[in-house]
This record gives sequence, structure tokens and C-alpha cells, in this order.
Amino acid sequence: MSVNPDAGRATPDDEPGFMSLTVARKARVANGITLFELRRADGPPLPPFTAGSHLTVQVPNGTRRNYSLCSDPADTSHYQIAVKRDERGRGGSVSMSDDVQAGQLLLVSSPRNNFALAERAGSFLFIAGGIGITPILSMMRHLKRGGDRPFQLYYCTRDADSTAFIPELTAEFGDAVTVHHDNGDIDQALDLWPVLEKPSGAHVYCCGPRGLMESVEDMSGHWPSGTVHFESFGVDAKAFAENQPFRVKLEKTQQTLDVPADQSILETLRAYGLRVPSSCESGTCGSCKTRLLAGEAEHRDMVLSDEEKNDHIMVCVSRAKSPELVLDL
Repeated sequence: MSVNPDAGRATPDDEPGFMSLTVARKARVANGITLFELRRADGPPLPPFTAGSHLTVQVPNGTRRNYSLCSDPADTSHYQIAVKRDERGRGGSVSMSDDVQAGQLLLVSSPRNNFALAERAGSFLFIAGGIGITPILSMMRHLKRGGDRPFQLYYCTRDADSTAFIPELTAEFGDAVTVHHDNGDIDQALDLWPVLEKPSGAHVYCCGPRGLMESVEDMSGHWPSGTVHFESFGVDAKAFAENQPFRVKLEKTQQTLDVPADQSILETLRAYGLRVPSSCESGTCGSCKTRLLAGEAEHRDMVLSDEEKNDHIMVCVSRAKSPELVLDL
């Protein structure tokens, strides 16, 4: 049985935890990267957040995307996010970069944190790639204000023009920041082995392209359990270029839904007025883990174990290899 995608569609007023915020400022902070400052129209403080938090934003084209907060958690007069325009992505970053203007209202979730600083850590080693600097900038601002836990940042980018927040990093953190440009040449990539060879007692926080995170994961496998942390919003853009439409059948209701190539299972469920628990929407937190009853999944998450992949799927990012998936929904 197929159903109307407009039936039961939720409106913003139906959704707890979302609010309308004004784009108080839009500014270019690097080539292809735009800063957005969000405030309440009537001026009261925004909900508090902790360093490493992210927001879900409904962008003008109707999709929802997650963006890390880069501002200081001590200042709740506004939120700041930075968005990298990616023409090879799913369209959210292009819509944010091109369609959003200062003065516009956006539907924004309350902050959530799946990448929080460990309270027991005495020091920190930050490794950021490209736009992955955003949550780490918030963390560094928080730690500097506290003043009692040292940190060091290694920030890897293609070139100076594509490196966001250089003035802020230089002015606020000085020698605690090392910036490396590889000029798009893998042979010029920063060698992180001298940094990770000997566990130092610090906690490692890494955010950036999957290749960087996989490299850091490989080099830090000998570090104590629970001391290396990763954050990623989505899989490589190349994977999305290969998306194909497929169907999902909901076992409990016998509904069959068509999942377009440019939409996730989670987004399709929402479009049909169906709710599934979710948080990061990037395959990193585990909130939307759903039992897979039949069909072959294309797993794109960073959460499920090999055993769990036999009968579970993360509906926020993973797709189908078979024409249809049957879900325990």
C-alpha cells in the first residue's frame, strides 16, 4: 500500500524543540564557507549549549541539515554556525549558502551534543580538517575561558583561501594552533604519527573528512579506550553522487514508501508524517537505529558493528543495495 506524502506532514508548530530564529548576520569566512549568526527576533537568551553541540536547521529548500556551533557556549545571545558550500552534496549547503539572507527566519532545533568534552580529561589534542574546525573552535573557546586544561590544535586544509577562522584562531589562541595546507596533494598531507605515536594522557577530538578521521583512527588504535573521539556529519559526497531510488516497506503498517535518490530514509519517513527517534542525522550517534527485516542495506554509518549490520540500519544515512528494504516500523 502506497501513501500520500502530504498526509500527516508535520508543521513547525507540531515539533517540540524547534524555534524560529533570525539570521542576524551572514559573512564569508573563507572561500566557499559562510558564517551565519542566529538570534531570537525579540532578543531573549537562547537555550544554553555545551561545547561540541550542533543544531538541526531547516534550509530554504525544505531539507534539514546539522551544523556544529562554533561560538562560545558562555554567550547565549546568539548562535554561530559555518557552512561549506558543497555542490556535490545533497543540496542543503547550497541552499543555505545561496538562498539564506540576513534578516530571514530559519527553523532551528535546540542544541544537542554527541561530541562533548570529557570532564575527566586534563588536556586535549584537537585535529580538524576543513569545515571540521567548527565544533573544535567552540571547544577551544570554552577551554580558554576555563584556563585550567591545556590544548593543542592541528588544523588541516587545502590552502589559505579555504581556511576558515584564521584571524580568530591567531588572535585567540596563538601558539596553540598549527595550520597545515596540503594544496590538494596527498603527499603533502600533515604527518600526524609523531603526534599520535605515544599516548600523552590527553583526549583526542577529531572532526573533518572521513579520510582524515580514518587515518587518525588507524594511528590512535593503541590509545586508551575512550580517549579518542570523532564527529562527522555524513558520508563522503562521492557516495551521494551514486544514490539510487528504492522502496522501504513498513512491516507493522504494511505501507510502502518510495525513497528518492536525493532523500534519506529518515527524510522520507518524515515527509509521510512518520516519526523515528533521531539526533545527529549523520550516522554517528545511533539514535535512529532500526531493525532491518529483509533486503540488503548499503551501510554508511560509523556506529553499527559488523554483527548489527545483519539486521539493523541507520535510517539517517544508509541506503539500499536491493530494490526494497523491509523495516520493523
